[in-house]
Amino acid sequence: MLELLLTFQSPGPILFHLGPLTFRWYGLLIAIAVLLGVTLSQFLAKRRQLNPDLIGDLALWLVVAAVPSARFYYVMFEWPKYSQRSWWEMLAIWQGGIAIHGAIIGGTIAVIIFARSQKVSLWQLTDVVVPSLALGQAIGRWGNFFNSEAFGDPTNLPWKLYIPEYMRPLAYKSFDYFHPTFLYESLWNLGVFTLLITLFFWGLKHPQRLKIGTLTFCYAIAYSSGRFWIEGLRTDSLMIGPLKIAQIVSLVLIGLGSLGLIWLYGSKQPLPDVIAPTSTS
Repeated sequence: MLELLLTFQSPGPILFHLGPLTFRWYGLLIAIAVLLGVTLSQFLAKRRQLNPDLIGDLALWLVVAAVPSARFYYVMFEWPKYSQRSWWEMLAIWQGGIAIHGAIIGGTIAVIIFARSQKVSLWQLTDVVVPSLALGQAIGRWGNFFNSEAFGDPTNLPWKLYIPEYMRPLAYKSFDYFHPTFLYESLWNLGVFTLLITLFFWGLKHPQRLKIGTLTFCYAIAYSSGRFWIEGLRTDSLMIGPLKIAQIVSLVLIGLGSLGLIWLYGSKQPLPDVIAPTSTS
């Protein structure tokens, strides 16, 4: 009985049809993640004495930059598959196929430009955004579940994911059940979110001990550590030769996050910013 409760099977990617329109679970989950993320970041911004209206404006920048970047990143590394398809299929993110690291790259560029244009601290902005990012990733991973994608190796563990035969890699056609890596990453991201929120409110009580930028670097280290492990289980990783790109990027982010924390707490100097620092917290 317990094994049946822990066996996951997607009902399909379609939420419902309304005339000629098709509404998909993936799109709904992204919309929920964005709405919750903006609301949460605006709340956190108020606690950090930032104008919450900035977050609403930044959200538009992030959506415009991050979503296309996530798709471009994915298509770029899957070019042999997409090179023979129409340009419309390359844009069809509702069918799945976006990469969070592409979104992070596009989003980072957008935040830097936005912070400079608004004359606000880059690290103040990223510190109030990364908890929402972790929460949004936890929600968004369920889009992979509904699309029957981003799953792991075959498994006989009590918790497992049924994948329809037409969605299985050729090497695994004879297997029915796979590691639910979407679930692993969703739960991991919830843990990262909990860590960041806990640190955020602890920092409000101890502003001299939690330096600006700490949450951003903690996110980079915590998320990337889990992603490196989970990526090792997946069957559909983007590759450069024999190497999994997500694992390489995860190691880079862990390194950058570690260097950032060393800078903050070792040298005890504020981070380089797009504006002059206004606080030593």
